[in-house]
Amino acid sequence: MSFSPERAEIRFGCGLSPQIAPPQSIGAMLAGLDGPDLMAARFPVLSHEAYWQRRAQWLELKKKRRQASGARAQALADQTNAINRSFRADLLNGIGQTVLRWSLTGEGLRERLTLFWADHFTTVGKTGPQRSAVSSYIDAAIRPNLSGRFADLLIAAVTHPMMLSYLDQQISVGPGSGFARRQNKPRGLNENLAREVMELHTLGVDGPYTQTDVRQLAELFTGLGIDKAGALQFQPRRAEPGAETVLGRSYGGDPARLEAVHRALYDLAVHPATADHIARKLAVHFVSDAPDPDLIGHMAARFLATDGDLRAVYAAMLEHPAAWAEGPGNVKPPFDFMASSCRALAVPEPRLRDAAPAQVNRLLLQPMRAMGQYWQRPAGPDGWPEQDAAWITPQGLSARLRWAMAVPRRLLPELPDPRRFVDDALGAAAPEPVRFAARAAETRAEAVGLILSAPAFQRR
Repeated sequence: MSFSPERAEIRFGCGLSPQIAPPQSIGAMLAGLDGPDLMAARFPVLSHEAYWQRRAQWLELKKKRRQASGARAQALADQTNAINRSFRADLLNGIGQTVLRWSLTGEGLRERLTLFWADHFTTVGKTGPQRSAVSSYIDAAIRPNLSGRFADLLIAAVTHPMMLSYLDQQISVGPGSGFARRQNKPRGLNENLAREVMELHTLGVDGPYTQTDVRQLAELFTGLGIDKAGALQFQPRRAEPGAETVLGRSYGGDPARLEAVHRALYDLAVHPATADHIARKLAVHFVSDAPDPDLIGHMAARFLATDGDLRAVYAAMLEHPAAWAEGPGNVKPPFDFMASSCRALAVPEPRLRDAAPAQVNRLLLQPMRAMGQYWQRPAGPDGWPEQDAAWITPQGLSARLRWAMAVPRRLLPELPDPRRFVDDALGAAAPEPVRFAARAAETRAEAVGLILSAPAFQRR
């Protein structure tokens, strides 16, 4: 099948909208990646710097509280709790702003790619306060690098303080470093980041590397840390002395430098195994759980020919006939389902922008959790599953149905006419049984719920 505007918006974008026209060509889809990031500017989230400043204030208050007593201790506790509530509000603001970006963008491919790469480079906040900073990591490391070289995206994500903290890189010490020799208790090498870089971020779980390569890369990564202001800091005194050999190539030496880490990441980024791994992941995410091998090969070849130019890889995917094959696409994960529903419903911007944290929690966060997806909290560094079976469960489907039937009327002052909404949500290809259900439903709420619950809407 050839290009279709409606299929482009459903399969590669954020879903159909009654207010925003779908892209009219593959060129238009790709051009949407080239301009300024309008949605990030319009719907900002807490910055990494602001988070880190508040975190420092929070830690200082906790320290003072431990040393105080009586009324002073209670006053400090109240201040600490207020900051805790602000972290929670920022977490909820992050989901609300992300839904608004999806609902109102004219560049759906950009938003889809953001979530894809944020999942590929998964980070999870380990504490309540840190969970509010995941959105800032995505805006700082992922969004600016969506359509450039994969190597630049890899370096930005892997060396971001959120990633270092998530995978405990900041506590990794070269066994032969001067810092380790001066410690009273042993400080060891942490292989978490090195292993995930090879297994998940670049070469793939079956990639051409050994445990020795992982350890050598981990030794090269020693020195990566976080300074008191929350920024990346390379600390040569913690780094393992000498050169390291990864996949047969030597990196680093004395003195240890951040540039050696960047060179190793660049070489991993353009490796043929990385090309295959990234091509397959993109094809699975956007097209099918079992994508056409020729599509994967076409994308991988473009990756290698351009040294990992991501825009060129996306073009290779979109120009291949398999990307436009008829039939149902992948099941939408819970966030995608709710966000595309808000887009189809044309939920007014103030309804989400001005919603109190408790409302965002009730309308979005808790329902998404009931559907099986915790906001920005996958179980491990491999992110969320892509397989349809992970989302088609009795509990998950029940939660989707409850949300579809109950929440739209809480989001809108007046629900749309179902006969119009079926086209707004599904386009000209809406199945006749869904159209019949929309006409036959006793109430608008029931009709809208049936349309959003239909398999045709639940899939891309």
